[in-house]
Amino acid sequence: MHVTGELEASEGRPHLASSVLSRPAQRQDEVELLPLDSQRVQPGNDTDSEPDTLIDPEELKLPKISSLVIIIVSNILMQVSFFIIVPASNDYANHLGGDSTFSGIVIGIPTVFSAIAVLPLLRYDKGGYSLPLNVCCGASILGHILYALAYKLNFLYLILIGRIINGFAFTMWMYCKRYCSDARIVGIRRRTTLASFLVVGQGLGMSLGPFAGGLFYKVGFKGSVFNGYTSPGWVMAGVWSVFWVCVRMFYVDVGEGDRYPENRPTTTQSLPNPQKPTEQPVSTTSPSLTPPEKKSSSSLPPLPTHPQNQSKLRTLLQTYQMTPSQWGVLGCMCWFALTCFFILGAWESNLPVFGSSTPQFHWSPTASGNFIALGGISAFPFLLLTIFLIRRIEDRKILVLGSCLGLSSLLVFLSLLRTGRINYGSVFMCWWATALGFNMASVVPVSLLSKQLPPKWNSWVSLAIQYSMYTGRVSGAIWGGSGVKVGMEVYTGLEIGVVGIGLVMVGILWDGLKAKKG
Repeated sequence: MHVTGELEASEGRPHLASSVLSRPAQRQDEVELLPLDSQRVQPGNDTDSEPDTLIDPEELKLPKISSLVIIIVSNILMQVSFFIIVPASNDYANHLGGDSTFSGIVIGIPTVFSAIAVLPLLRYDKGGYSLPLNVCCGASILGHILYALAYKLNFLYLILIGRIINGFAFTMWMYCKRYCSDARIVGIRRRTTLASFLVVGQGLGMSLGPFAGGLFYKVGFKGSVFNGYTSPGWVMAGVWSVFWVCVRMFYVDVGEGDRYPENRPTTTQSLPNPQKPTEQPVSTTSPSLTPPEKKSSSSLPPLPTHPQNQSKLRTLLQTYQMTPSQWGVLGCMCWFALTCFFILGAWESNLPVFGSSTPQFHWSPTASGNFIALGGISAFPFLLLTIFLIRRIEDRKILVLGSCLGLSSLLVFLSLLRTGRINYGSVFMCWWATALGFNMASVVPVSLLSKQLPPKWNSWVSLAIQYSMYTGRVSGAIWGGSGVKVGMEVYTGLEIGVVGIGLVMVGILWDGLKAKKG
């Protein structure tokens, strides 16, 4: 052997010879194990047990801080923009000649057009985020202005048109998720941390938006242009204008050279045959013994979305076949993504209508906005706690815990409706448990699927979950606006049925939902 000859000829350098032998031997052991793991998609590989000295710095990388802050703030502003019109939407629609159902459509319609617009935007984004970010800012400003002008022009459908244009801005929700899991700029050990900021933004928007909307309505501003109905639109248009200036000044997009390299080798192609690792000659210059941390499966780029790379999706589908159990898990997670946002959207649009029509309450838009915000703020600390629980509890158990908490609140609310024992405290506890339970459950779908499917499927899985959330959000807003008209018991009963179907699916697929913690 070449290395053996070196050893015999260098008796005066025993330390150097031993180091020559030890380094390739250690690498050979590591390479021998790596292909077996990289060829097999295992749910939730636990990398937390690796010594810190073996962590590749690439796994800890972060994007430029100014760009990251821009993405996180855009997520918060979109959440506020979605919810700020909720408290006064019903009264605004009634003033212009609409009804509660139309108000629910106004609340939920942006997600429909967001789902429609995201596909053509994916075609032209070139793998970056500047285009969708600028579209988000421009559409937000225009949509809020049109929503505010509807009062002066006395044109009911202008508030609908304004919200439709806001829907084009909400396409950025998809890009926020993709940015925080983009392997080109975010290390694998940083993605959950960044994604947690999006969850925090969701909670902030659900609380701050209704509170601000109710506050603006209470202040009133008696003018024909700037008043309690239109002030949320004008204020948010101003906020988005300032934010757009910050985007142009501080945001730095992904580099051109980093966008989906065509010739980047995959893990299995760049490593020796895993079936006969011992037959490879031991040489310090062998190209096959590249340090394994540089070729870890975590460094694989996400699935390209540009049209010229669509053939890669077909290749991936041909090389990896999902089992029936995995198809069931995918369907179950999409159902729960729909369920969580269907129920949250229904309650947020129903509470102002229910509160104003219930004799015990007679809520104004300000009171309903404060009620919604108070429930969200009260649930917020427990939602933060969920982020830490994810590291210690299996995803499927968190899903069941959140769903059962939400289901319990729905059952209690139904019993209150049947007995007529409606009061502020009882309804508040039901809303608090609903907000906490289904926000908690909504954390699971993407994370669980990412542990069960190939890393390259992340973009497409995220898109499927996002479409499910869109469907739940718009249908929930419409259903919530119609709740009083169809009957509150029917309204609550349908929500209980939707959750029940999901829990039955979990019971059937329980073993298939198993994934490692974290």
